[in-house]
Formats: sequence, C-alpha cells, structure tokens
Amino acid sequence: MKIIILGAGQVGGTLAENLANEANDITVIDNNGARLRELQDRLDIRTVQGHGSYPSVLRQAGGADADMLIAVTNSDETNMVACQVANVLFKTPTKISRVRAGAYLARKELFGENGFPIDVLISPEHLVTKHITRLIQYPGALQVLEFSKGLARLVAIQATKGGPLVGHELSYLRTHMPRIDTRVAAIFRKDRAITPQGDTVIEEGDEVFFIADSNNIRSVMSELQPLEKPYKRIFICGGGNIGYRLAHSLENHYQVKLLERDHERCVILSESLRKTVVLEGDAANKDILLEENIENSDVFCAVTNDDEANIMASLLAKRLGARKVLTLINNPDYVDLIQGGDIDVAISPQQTTIGSLLTHVRRGDVVNVHSLRRGAAEAIEAIAHGDHKSSRVVGRRLDEIPLPKGTTIGAIVRHNEVLIAHDHLRIQPDDHVILFLVDKSRVRDVEKLFQVGLTFF
Repeated sequence: MKIIILGAGQVGGTLAENLANEANDITVIDNNGARLRELQDRLDIRTVQGHGSYPSVLRQAGGADADMLIAVTNSDETNMVACQVANVLFKTPTKISRVRAGAYLARKELFGENGFPIDVLISPEHLVTKHITRLIQYPGALQVLEFSKGLARLVAIQATKGGPLVGHELSYLRTHMPRIDTRVAAIFRKDRAITPQGDTVIEEGDEVFFIADSNNIRSVMSELQPLEKPYKRIFICGGGNIGYRLAHSLENHYQVKLLERDHERCVILSESLRKTVVLEGDAANKDILLEENIENSDVFCAVTNDDEANIMASLLAKRLGARKVLTLINNPDYVDLIQGGDIDVAISPQQTTIGSLLTHVRRGDVVNVHSLRRGAAEAIEAIAHGDHKSSRVVGRRLDEIPLPKGTTIGAIVRHNEVLIAHDHLRIQPDDHVILFLVDKSRVRDVEKLFQVGLTFF
C-alpha cells in the first residue's frame, strides 16, 4: 500500500515505523529536515521536506497515485486542508486526519460529503480520555481495551501477592471459577513473553493479559490481585483539552477536582463543568495539594502538556498519600523509565492514537487494533468472511487454524455473544475474532490468514 504521512512528530514517526516494517511504501512529509533525516536513517522510507498541504509538495510525495493520506501534523488546519487538496487534485481513496480542537469536532457538518473530505477523524484527546476513564472504572488495571462495541474486553493486570491464582497453574482458574469463562492471552515476565498453557504457573509480578465478557472482568481481576475498592475521588492536574474532557466524562459519577494554573482557563472551565470543583494553582505546590486533602484522593491524573511537570506533580502527589497515580507522558522514552515505581500507570498518547490509526490501514476486514506493551505487541479484532473452501479460518476448529508463532485467539464474538476461545470451537462466517500477537512482525501473516480466496467470489 502506498501511504503518505504528513507530520514526522511522535505520532507520525511511530506510525511510519510501524507501517514501514510491514512492507508498505511510505513517504513522510514535514518541514523539519533534521527530523526527516533521523527517520530516513532508521527506516526504509521516502521523505519530502515542505508544507504538507501545498499541492506541489503532495505531488512530489507521490500524491497522484497514493492509496492513503494520513495527516497527523500539530496543526488541525494543515491536516484538514491537506485532505481537501488530496481529494480535489488526486482523488486519494482514503484520507485520515488528526483533529484536536473541540471547536472543530463539535461541528460534524464540517466533515464528510459537504465539508472537508475526511474519511476518518482521529482525536488523540478523545482516545486518551476514553483510555483513562476505563482505567478508573477498573481499579488495578494497567490497560483496558474494548472489542465489539464493548462486549468483550482485554485487560492487562499485574499479578500481586494475595491473588488466589498467584502461585497456581492457569488450569486452577477454571476449577476455582467454574461459571466464568476467560482466556489468558499472554503473560509477560520480566519483559519476556510467555505463551500461556494450562500448566503455566502465575508468579507474583507477572503482567497478565486476559480476555473476558465485559460483565466478568472484575471477577477475573480478583483472581490475580486483591480487588481494590471502587474509586470515588478523582484529582486532575491540568485543565487543557484532555483535562476538561476527562472531568466532563467523570463528574456525574465521581467527586472530581481539577487544578489549573491559568486564571482565564479556570474561568472557562468553571463555566463549562457542572459538578467539578475547579482550582487555580500549581500542582508542584505542596501546600495546595495538602490544602485540598490529596491524601484522600483515590486517583491523581496529571494530564498537562509538560511531561516533566506531570512527572514531578505525580511523584509529589504519591508521596503525599494519593492512592493511585496516572501520568500522561508524551515522550515514549520516559514511559518505561517511570511506570511501576511511584507512578502506577504511564499513559502514552502516541500508542493510544497509533492503534486507532492502524485499524484503518490493516488489510482484510480488521475493525479494531490496539497497540500493547509500548508497541511491541498488538491485539486485533478481525471479521471472518467466506466459507470453508475460500477461507483458511471459516469452518475450522481453532486447533486446526495455522496461527503464526506467538499468536493466540482469545475470543470470538458471534451475534452479540462472547465465546471464549477453546480448541473445539469452529469459526463461522461474520464471526469477530479477537487475536493477541506477542510479536507484531507477524501482523501480515494474520492479515493473510483472514483474507478470502478467489473461490469465494
């Protein structure tokens, strides 16, 4: 596939790396020559220096025969205009744009048939807000991913002392919870992937990924660590787009406080939010946090645009007694350094956004892609088509399917019912199959597995 990426920042660069490793023809456009050279030194891609929405630059990048344009610069206006230019001049089949400003996103008539010709809108702030909200809904989870419109969820959780399954074989889970079906898709032990078997013993500190019906998530979590009490009091540091969206989504169900430095922004926030307590001040100020009883907060979320400010505020809040700390980190190099110590969960907007973008790039009928383990692994939801003659999966038992190494099927969603993967299950047409890939370099093999042969037509 021939793909043009506008923007060589964190999202554009990470996306280029993902797609270049999957044998796509990638061209990256950016004004920053140094950043382009750095990407070209590492990846087998073309680069073009210039303004991404200029017709001449898009033409130089191969716009005339591109299959897809993905506009992820820091400028909403550049992204939207680039999609317009690509549509008018080159009739580019698929146009994806990152749009961050709520003022644009609130007016749906701006996009589509009579507006900007953008096929897929990506809003990092919206995606990050959903990600944090799910973590708050499931205390103790490291990651919560949805499939089939929320019917099934894949949860990452650290096994800790006191969990009934810790120190036991996985087969013990079925004996202990006979009425609840679940599947452990992967285990990471000291950053090494372990393929789960019935006799695999769960050890303290293991990062366990399991999939289950959404109604059973908390029950399965209680097997891997002592179940935490539901959160009630949420403290948000940073009143930007993410901070506002997060407060807005939580304030009807939790007691929410939001701390923001800028006075004018505080006024806007206090007028826009109905139940959230809006505070003016600096989260690095110990006295403010103590005054607001930070020690009684269940969750402290640092979501400013400054990584260092988020880290320092989170460390201070944790030291002062905040129960759980979630920290937004834009620099991916920081994520591995800080997560798991005083900071409970580091959230990377890039990885959250990348999964959403990859959903629209994958071959075959792939409806969900989630990036896991800082991009090292993936979870995919693919729809099975064809029949037993034209498809390599339809009509076959799960133990008959030649899955690529390091790939497991976690569940099948059929007619709004979640079927946890067991060897005897047969895949039927239109099943939604949820797969976990420990080695994401096997993605292309999985795509081929779900592609329909010519006999189907």
